[in-house]
Amino acid sequence: MPSAAADEDNYLECEKKWIFALLMFVGGFYGAYTYSIRGGVFCNAQTANFVLFAMSLGGGNWRRALYYIIPMSAYLAGAIVSEILPTPVKKKYMVRWDTMLIFIEMLAVVILGFLPETAPFQISQVTVNFICSMQYNTFRQAQGVPMATTFCTNHLRQTGIAIAKAITKKGERKHILRALEHIRMIFVFVLGAVISTVLCSRFLGRAIWGALIPLAVVFADLFIDDVKQHGDLDAKPHGH
Repeated sequence: MPSAAADEDNYLECEKKWIFALLMFVGGFYGAYTYSIRGGVFCNAQTANFVLFAMSLGGGNWRRALYYIIPMSAYLAGAIVSEILPTPVKKKYMVRWDTMLIFIEMLAVVILGFLPETAPFQISQVTVNFICSMQYNTFRQAQGVPMATTFCTNHLRQTGIAIAKAITKKGERKHILRALEHIRMIFVFVLGAVISTVLCSRFLGRAIWGALIPLAVVFADLFIDDVKQHGDLDAKPHGH
């Protein structure tokens, strides 16, 4: 039976579960940040914006409806950009796109932290929409397990599926472990949101700089791996 270490060797560094856990932490951090002090909205996903868009249309509030097209367009743009850039990035900079994305996120976080409290909320919202979309589209599977790093809905669903399989198949260990993996991701997402809320209450807009710590850890690991493993630059992560 292959060891866990051998199993990890079959995946790229950007697919490691601990990388996804740190990005889940960041996803929760972003959500609490935009909701707490940047307009009372969640920018990790777009379902709420589509509902609010539809409600505005139904209520005849055309101006408000048009506003929601902005964050939805930013999210769409993030998906498009993150789909187009991987090949040009690795050819020009000799690093993988996932590494470059984390660097771009760090730059965005630094800039957002310098925004004055009087700055329009839309600047932060659109920026977070854009980077969350790119992150969601780039990091798709953690060692073969489909995972989202910017919201919890799929993790909750997958936890339920794994628990159901564990019950119907009399507690097969792999299903129990799978449920625990998704529960762990939900936990770190919530932890990120908790810490973000505390920091926002004390430091306001500068609180977003707290996300730089996990992002820096991820970036350093991915960059070092790119330097050591140039042969992996052309390899696609699972799910792409």
